[in-house]
Amino acid sequence: MSHIKLDQDIRSLSDFRANAASYIERVKSKRRPLILTQHGKSSAVLIDVEDYQKMLDKIELLEELSAARKELDNGEGISHDEFIGKLRSQYSS
Repeated sequence: MSHIKLDQDIRSLSDFRANAASYIERVKSKRRPLILTQHGKSSAVLIDVEDYQKMLDKIELLEELSAARKELDNGEGISHDEFIGKLRSQYSS
């Protein structure tokens, strides 16, 4: 997903309604989100489905990493070296 270009990527909801198909195509082709305004204030963001899925995947990974870090800080789980050692002993011939 590319960075937002303020002069190109902010549109009113009424403008979006009138040109929805072309704006959706633009979001898909340029891979930049479109910010929709309502009554002069930002109201919604339209992003490509693939970019949205990637964002969800990143959030999920970060949440898992944060939970793992908390477990390690609380003395739960095992260290990286211990984990590698267990893997090696389990899968060595």
